[in-house]
Amino acid sequence: MTSLFATEPDFVPGLLAEAEQAGIGQFVVGALITDESGRVLLLRRKPEDFLGGLWELPGGGVDPGEHLQEALSREVMEETGLTVIRVTGYVGTFDYSSDNGLMTRQFTFAVTVEKHDPIVLTEHDDSTWADRGELPTVSDETRALLVP
Repeated sequence: MTSLFATEPDFVPGLLAEAEQAGIGQFVVGALITDESGRVLLLRRKPEDFLGGLWELPGGGVDPGEHLQEALSREVMEETGLTVIRVTGYVGTFDYSSDNGLMTRQFTFAVTVEKHDPIVLTEHDDSTWADRGELPTVSDETRALLVP
């Protein structure tokens, strides 16, 4: 598989090792997708889901043995129908306790997608292109990634 990173991600093994040393039980990835106007794509969790109603970046769980960039591409496709063509940068991480009680670390990357529409939702009930200064209800951790 050709790397989706603009440059070789030499830093990724260090990110994973640091997370494991911190006792993180599972990993997830998040995709920062922006449109031509600089707005960011957010998805709203279904009301019956864990943290229902909260808006979040596209992303999801990293399967055992799966590389972060592979999980990122797969999750974006599954949740939005969009195709990631390049990972352009590392945005940051945050930790949280998931619905299964495991400490989880989200690794967030800026990505470029092939095209911005149509967005086909499979796990969320709405999507929006939001200005960073006027975000809907997102977690404090997501807000910190989006609003420097």
